[in-house]
Amino acid sequence: MTLNREQFLASQKANVETLFGLTNKAFEGVEKLVQLNVAASRAVLTEAATHTQAVLSVKDAQELLALQAGLFQPLAEKVAAYSRHVYEIASGSRAEFGKAFESQAAKAQQSFTDMVETAAKNAPAGSETTVAVLKSAVSAANNAFESVQKAVKQAGEVAEANFNAVADSAVANAAKTVEAAARKR
Repeated sequence: MTLNREQFLASQKANVETLFGLTNKAFEGVEKLVQLNVAASRAVLTEAATHTQAVLSVKDAQELLALQAGLFQPLAEKVAAYSRHVYEIASGSRAEFGKAFESQAAKAQQSFTDMVETAAKNAPAGSETTVAVLKSAVSAANNAFESVQKAVKQAGEVAEANFNAVADSAVANAAKTVEAAARKR
């Protein structure tokens, strides 16, 4: 199977469009991270000012300890929420890149399969066994590729579940620590 000039140009144009599309998605992800960081920085600055005012108005050590203990759990929750947002942005970008890769891989697989079919049709008489072996190898490679894609998706799902479990556990542990500190007072 040979590509003529128009097919080659169309292929190159599609590749360039894919590249620019992925570049735009990458910039969107960076833009979301910047917006998240600006919002988080603004919130931290506001909370630091509020907390500093509260510390300056403390009358005794017991009140200072209570103020500090009351700060710990909300801080852990905010860190967990921030981490989730970062993870969601990264996951969204990764998913977009994954879709583009899968699409390009499917096109390449189809193109290669078409080339094998064309070669098989034009093969000389007596080469049926060789053609059958080649088709079998292509089919096995396609099956292996699909298996790898499924495994990667499953690994991503497991990683996301583990991330969420760790974040939830951190928040729960922070709440327990604050409760324990409050009981000791």
